[in-house]
Amino acid sequence: MAAWTANDIPDQSGRTAVVTGANSGIGYVTARELARRGARVLLACRSEERGRAAVDRLLGEVPGAHAEFAPLDLGDLASVRRFADAYDSARLDLLINNAGVMALPHRRTADGFETQFGVNHLGHFALTGLLLPRLLETPGARVVTVSSGLHALGNIDIGDLNSERNYRRWLAYGRSKTANLLFVHELARRLAATGADTVAAAAHPGYASTNLQSAGPRMMGRRGTERFMALGNRFVAQPATAGALPTLYAATAPGVRPDSFTGPGPLGFRGAPTRSWRATWTLNDVAGERLWAASEGLTGVRYDVLKG
Repeated sequence: MAAWTANDIPDQSGRTAVVTGANSGIGYVTARELARRGARVLLACRSEERGRAAVDRLLGEVPGAHAEFAPLDLGDLASVRRFADAYDSARLDLLINNAGVMALPHRRTADGFETQFGVNHLGHFALTGLLLPRLLETPGARVVTVSSGLHALGNIDIGDLNSERNYRRWLAYGRSKTANLLFVHELARRLAATGADTVAAAAHPGYASTNLQSAGPRMMGRRGTERFMALGNRFVAQPATAGALPTLYAATAPGVRPDSFTGPGPLGFRGAPTRSWRATWTLNDVAGERLWAASEGLTGVRYDVLKG
């Protein structure tokens, strides 16, 4: 894994990938590099304007690429269902659950969920479940979910998944990223139990310069904090091109293990992709099962295909 770069991505010709939140940041870089290696890539984005602009940019940077925009709002389960219903490919090799929000003031999704939990976890849980039949029918398919080293901020509270009792924006973010890792853990376990060769893995970008850091302060009108985040992005963070490498590694490198967690090394902030530390609570089978059951109940999406 040492010094792995985008140049090491194997040929992706004939493969199809869906990348959520691909209009900017590590999602855009992930989509672009997969397309550069020959994959047909669907950039699944909430904003049609930004999504189509990202496709135009990608085609300008990678002439001849197979890239398309597809509307997807992970904060609206009806939109998630429309995306899955409209998916027209006979195969799905890579599902990259990349989109996310971070440390926002308290908001709710269209379905009434706390926004960070609803977008970061529930939207991707529903999307993966609805697309799972295509993934299972595609030999060697992978689901890569982007978490964060900040999952260490907190374990999930199964009795208060929507932060009804006490909302703290950074704690809610950490819990949503823990939910991502528990989802991958339980999905990998269920895939193995049914003998499927689909790989569920996780990745995180470390400290990467993207729009994610400034959204929360901007929504709260905290210009000083927004400027501070911009300085961190400029002088401390690694660029999005580097932040996307753990995701690209988990999606394409040979021998990626189910339930693995890839991040930048050696300290988890920047550097080449490597095996990443994760909190022990993200490997808890009971917590994974309980979160899974709650997620099925909240989204109405059931993974019956994994029940044999």
